Amino acid sequence: MTVAGILRLAVKRGASDAIITAGVPPALRVDGDLHYTNAPPLSAQETQRLVYDILADDQIARFEREKELDFSIALGEEHRFRVNCYWQRDAVGAAFRVIPKDIPGLEKLGVPAIMRDLILSHQGLILVTGPTGHGKSTTQAALLDIVNTEKKVHIVTIEDPIEFLHASKSSVVDQREVGQDTLSFDEALRHVLRQDPDVILIGEMRDLETMRTALTAAETGHLVIATLHTNDAVQSVDRIIDSFPPHQQSQVRAQLSFCLLAILSQRLLPRKGGGQRVLATELLCNNAAVANLVREGKTQQIYGVMETQARQGMYTMDFCLKDLYLKGLVERDAARRRMRSPQLLDL
Repeated sequence: MTVAGILRLAVKRGASDAIITAGVPPALRVDGDLHYTNAPPLSAQETQRLVYDILADDQIARFEREKELDFSIALGEEHRFRVNCYWQRDAVGAAFRVIPKDIPGLEKLGVPAIMRDLILSHQGLILVTGPTGHGKSTTQAALLDIVNTEKKVHIVTIEDPIEFLHASKSSVVDQREVGQDTLSFDEALRHVLRQDPDVILIGEMRDLETMRTALTAAETGHLVIATLHTNDAVQSVDRIIDSFPPHQQSQVRAQLSFCLLAILSQRLLPRKGGGQRVLATELLCNNAAVANLVREGKTQQIYGVMETQARQGMYTMDFCLKDLYLKGLVERDAARRRMRSPQLLDL
């Protein structure tokens, strides 16, 4: 058994993820559900051998020192995988995320068409948010590909690890991987504004300094595209503001009210009848009403703006979930469990 063999099986079965851990057979996530393969359970010695076989010596040393390791690998020229290696109960484990071979278009993903216009803006902050494993990186890559194809700009990405490979098209694309091309997100972000970027893609806004630099870049004439692990658009605004010390939050609210372009929140739902999961989204676009609420700290009132200003392209997750249910794409219970106001299904 090899990692390459497990990953080929994952691709063949249309899996989104593969997991190797001691005590059980390798497992594949297909349409959101985890299934064991027919292989025998793996021992701790086998999981360590499998994982170490795909690591370079310096990666092994770093993994044994830090107990965590993120990177990406290729299987031939056809497929790429994001990898996280970890320890559990004194044994090595690894999770592999299948990166689609081609960058899909927005329509194929189910992302609203208005995002095409927003991503071609000259400056501002666009956030793609949602839980882990719900397609944020794919959406982010699709948005970046539009810029790369249609604009003549300098794009710099900071990722951990690099997932989708972007060949320079109309734009010049520099992709920097944390741990390989730069020591850390902080180091890369400290220097990125000296690299003459027009567009900055941040794989994930993980900490205060990343958020601070992203806001500054968006405020000073750059287009910034970033992801955030939050459940909805309003929670994303609150997460950013609450990450700063109390004495700085008023300034951050003002910054965010000025530079925010849009927040696209998304999650994948089981498709009715089985098959590839369905993308549900909500979209918050910044306007005068939203900016005022952000500035005044009245973020919970933003939901009301999203519900009443559909002409500007905004809509809530509840609206999208109800629409998917009425179209027969998802089960009623699946939609209801994810709604803020499930009674809307009965209206």
